[in-house]
Order: sequence, then structure tokens, then C-alpha cells
Amino acid sequence: MEEKIPVSQKRFSKNDAGFICKSCGKEVLPLGYTSRNHCPFCLFSLHLDINPGDRASDCGGLLEPIRAETDPKKGFIIVHRCQKCGAIRRNRAATDAKNQPDDIDLLIKLTAREF
Repeated sequence: MEEKIPVSQKRFSKNDAGFICKSCGKEVLPLGYTSRNHCPFCLFSLHLDINPGDRASDCGGLLEPIRAETDPKKGFIIVHRCQKCGAIRRNRAATDAKNQPDDIDLLIKLTAREF
């Protein structure tokens, strides 16, 4: 289920705030260079955005990591499915973050679909 995005709407809004993960309860710090939108410990996210960082979705459901894909230029891409509405979202992993990089072991398990 994909949300329709108006052509005139900006595709990316930087929103790099820290948060407490709704799935595992750990404190997540800002990335410092782009929007942090998922927990680096459990890789869960919240369905808050239509476009990255815009906080325009009214769903608010937990986005569960269902698999990871590898991209030669972007590294790991996490694929999430919303537990509330079923929407699918793709997000670049932050394995190179200076503070709280994404859990590489979980990413590898997701890539092998062992999660």
C-alpha cells in the first residue's frame, strides 16, 4: 500500500531529532548529518512520514523491518512494513554513523531473511 505523494510536495525534509524507540525503549540520538528515522538497535521505525522527514502521515503505526537489501552505492536498504496500515517503506541504513550506527548483525540477518 503506497501513499500518493503530490508532485509539488518537497521530497525530503531534514528532521534529525532524537527519540525513544517505541519498540525496544532505547534512547536514539540524532545522526547529525541527515534525518534519523529508525532505531539503530532494533531497526524499527514509526510511520510518521509521507516523504522523509515531513511528519505528514497520520498513521503512526510501528514500521517493522522485514528485510534488508544491498545497494552498491547506498549500502544496506531497510524495508519496513507498517503493522497498522501495511504500508511498505524503504530506508537507507546508517552503518557509518559516528554515534549509534545501525546494528550490522541485524542488517545481515535481515538480508539473509533470518530475522
